[in-house]
Amino acid sequence: MAQKLWEKNVQVNEEIDRFTVGRDRKMDLYLAKHDVIGSMAHITMLESIGLLTSEELAMLLEELRQIYASAEKGDFVIEEGIEDVHSQVELMLTRKLGDVGKKIHSGRSRNDQVLVDLKLFTRAQLKEIAEAVEDLFKVLIAQSNKYKDVLMPGYTHLQIAMPSSFGLWFGAYAESLVDDMMFLQSAFKMCNRNPLGSAAGYGSSFPLNREMTTRLLGFDSMNYNVVYAQMGRGKMERNVAFAMASIAGTVAKLAFDACMFSSQNFGFVKLPDECTTGSSIMPHKKNPDVFELTRAKCNKIQALPQQIMLIMNNLPSGYFRDLQIIKEVFLPAFEELKDCLQMATYIMDKITINDHILDDDRYLYIFSVEEVNRLASEGIPFRDAYKKVGLDIEAGKFTHDKQVHHTHEGSIGNLCNAEITALMDKVVAGFNFVGMELAEQALLGRE
Repeated sequence: MAQKLWEKNVQVNEEIDRFTVGRDRKMDLYLAKHDVIGSMAHITMLESIGLLTSEELAMLLEELRQIYASAEKGDFVIEEGIEDVHSQVELMLTRKLGDVGKKIHSGRSRNDQVLVDLKLFTRAQLKEIAEAVEDLFKVLIAQSNKYKDVLMPGYTHLQIAMPSSFGLWFGAYAESLVDDMMFLQSAFKMCNRNPLGSAAGYGSSFPLNREMTTRLLGFDSMNYNVVYAQMGRGKMERNVAFAMASIAGTVAKLAFDACMFSSQNFGFVKLPDECTTGSSIMPHKKNPDVFELTRAKCNKIQALPQQIMLIMNNLPSGYFRDLQIIKEVFLPAFEELKDCLQMATYIMDKITINDHILDDDRYLYIFSVEEVNRLASEGIPFRDAYKKVGLDIEAGKFTHDKQVHHTHEGSIGNLCNAEITALMDKVVAGFNFVGMELAEQALLGRE
């Protein structure tokens, strides 16, 4: 069994080792690139305060860039018996550089090391999520504009209610994504603060320059109080998970609508043939499996904040191994949400709509409110107009020309898609993705 970073003279029992390490080695592969980046910033700072020579720094940075390239290509592995990504990186440096490789851990703990790794990983993933949300938003707005004049029934209690339109339907989900993106931006801003230098949660007697590592890593600011920096473990993941859950809620609802509206009993939309699956027994079937799986995956993501909350709940300040388990539910969730967003974007772009839904007289009564409003605008008291139309419906005498004349903001005739798009553009501009990317590229020597 390989030596652990924290071992002295007594080796831990193998079964205890298996249990305590758990899936951490597998989960840490998500963090490999980010562990390297964090170490590069840390040792650059160590050289500035005299704990490394400039020659040692140059050697370490060169080797770390090689390790980063390996991780970037997917070739990085955590060897059997090595506890985590931090141990693996230090081992690789020590093999190449001897005692110089052992110097990189001065002034930090694995506690603040994993904190910075998680934040660097998460902010990169949030950028990809934000881009995927924006892609879906653009498709929804385009479809809303394209089909703005095509009417469809609106429902309350799953009963036909009032006229809606495909412009409203597509546009509603677009605007929902704007709010989701605001939530995502808040999560990003909370994530984009530097915990490095908090060590095990109580700081260090070394004269660390935390402003320097904050700048080198492109964080907006630092987590100033070292105890709070450690308390942020789990809290950051939970807050990000809530933002992801908000997006997932929008996509799950969209998926449900698409499944329902594409069924023969509705026939409002048709999904692309290549996005449906068949039945092993029924030749006619075209099943919306992609959206059914999207709905299930998004519902699973909506449970993520609660999972994280229950793992970290009722822990006092300070580090506890419980927090390791959060990685197992948190780190893989980003790929799942990105998959769902990409599937929804592809299908919504290629979906076809039925532009003759309201030709069927089963939907005639959705125009009852239009008639009530017409009578009221002619001077009849609203309640009297309501009663007259109700009696006409009961007597089978109700008729209407199936036209609507809505002009107020956000209605069928005035979707406000330009305003919604401007709001999304403003939110997107509020992310500081450029700062973090430039900082990381500078550390890698790729400016």
